[in-house]
Amino acid sequence: MSVLHLLGTAGDGGAETYFVSLVEALARAGVPQAAAIRRHPEREARLKAAGVPVRTLPFGGPIDLITRTAASGFAAVHGTKVALAWMNRAARHTPRGPPKGGWARIGRLGGYYNLKYYRNFDHLVANTEDIADWVVSQGWPAGKVTCIPNFATAPSDVPGLDRASLDTPAGAPLLLGMGRLHDSKAHDVSLQALTKLPDAYLWIAGAGPLEAKLQGMATALGVADRVRFLGWRTDASALYRAADVCVFPSRYEPLGNVVIQAWAHGLPVVAAESQGPKALITPDKDGLLVPVDDPDALAHAVRKVLSEPVLASRMTRAGEKRVQADFSEAAVVGRWKALFADFGAL
Repeated sequence: MSVLHLLGTAGDGGAETYFVSLVEALARAGVPQAAAIRRHPEREARLKAAGVPVRTLPFGGPIDLITRTAASGFAAVHGTKVALAWMNRAARHTPRGPPKGGWARIGRLGGYYNLKYYRNFDHLVANTEDIADWVVSQGWPAGKVTCIPNFATAPSDVPGLDRASLDTPAGAPLLLGMGRLHDSKAHDVSLQALTKLPDAYLWIAGAGPLEAKLQGMATALGVADRVRFLGWRTDASALYRAADVCVFPSRYEPLGNVVIQAWAHGLPVVAAESQGPKALITPDKDGLLVPVDDPDALAHAVRKVLSEPVLASRMTRAGEKRVQADFSEAAVVGRWKALFADFGAL
C-alpha cells in the first residue's frame, strides 16, 4: 500500500523544491511511495535516488487524454491508497480510484487555489492555518481539511558561501533576498531600501520574468555595484549562512517558507506583513515585520537588526525554537504519516 504523488509542473520554484524535500523525508521515514511528474531530469534523479518509483507524464491541457489513464494504471501497479495532488494541474489529472479497493484523492494546497479542481476530492491539506480557514469559508467541510506546514532543514555540514566568490566584502552588512523574480516577491522594495543602507550589499537568489527590469532598476538607483543577482540556486543553506539579515518584503505570500528557512539557519529575518509572514512572526520576538511596499520601513528594520546584536541573537534563538517545535522534519512527517494512516496508506 502506498502514496502516489502527482506533480504537474516542470518549473523550479518553491513548491517544486519542497515537493522533492517532502518525498525524500517521507522515504527516510519508511513511507512507501511512487511519483507521477512532468519530465524534469534532475527531479527524476533525486526521487529515484530516494528509492521512489517515477513515471513521467505530459500533464497537458484539456485535450490531454494520456495522463489520467496512465496515472491510474501506475497507481494500481503500486497498490496506491492515497493519490496526493500537488497544485491545480496535478489535481485536474488525478484519477478516481476504482469503486472497490481504490484510493483516496487528497489535494495539497500551498495557496488560495481555485477549489473547482478539487471537486469530489476526499481531503485537502493546507500548509497554513489561514489557507485552511479560507478553504472552509468557501464551503469545504471543516472535517475534510487539515493544516500541515512545510518543514525546514539546515544541514550542519554546509558552511556559508565564501563572499569573495561573489565579489562581496567580508565585513560589509549582507542582506539576502530569496524568491522568484516576480512582482509578488517585491525585490524592487529591497533595492529601494538598499539606497538607504549605503554600506550594505544585497544578494537576490531566484529567477523569473523581472530579471532585466530589476537589474535596470538597480542601475537607475545607483546600487548595482552592491547587488548580486544569483539566479536559481541549489545551495540555499550556504547562502543563508553567509548573510547577516534575510529580507522578505513579499506583497503576497500565503506561507513564507523563507521565514522558516531563515529561522532554521539562525538568520535574523525582516519581512513585510503579508499573509504568511504575519501569521508566522511575532514582532521583536522571532523577527521584524514592516508594512507592505515600504522601503523606508524595511531599511529602518534592517538597521535595527544590524545595530542591536542582542536583539538579533534573541530573535534567531526564538526562531530556531519555533522550527524545532513546529517546523522540524520529524514533526511534519509525523503529521503526514498520521493522515496517510487515516486513509489506510500505512
